[in-house]
Amino acid sequence: MILRIWRGRADAARADAYPRHFRERVMPDLARVPGFLGAHLARRDVGDGIEFTVLTRWSSMDAIRAFAGDDVSVAVVEPGAVAALTDHDIVVEHLEVLEDVQPGRT
Repeated sequence: MILRIWRGRADAARADAYPRHFRERVMPDLARVPGFLGAHLARRDVGDGIEFTVLTRWSSMDAIRAFAGDDVSVAVVEPGAVAALTDHDIVVEHLEVLEDVQPGRT
């Protein structure tokens, strides 16, 4: 499994705009992409704003290429996300999962 990590920042006054976009637009689109395994959206307060971290799970780098294109390091950021954020990463990180530990699974 591959983790794809991306971050975006927003004003505290608009803290709900990106999560709403993520739920209503991003997740339905990603759910249709072969090899997409799921996602987490996290947030933290940073100064007078909010930083969102999106961690998506993929079956392979080939699945990510099918979604993101040949240069998988370039972030895929929809116009709705740009409108909800004050700033965002233009590149992403990829990590290979070595262990996936969940309670009750052996």
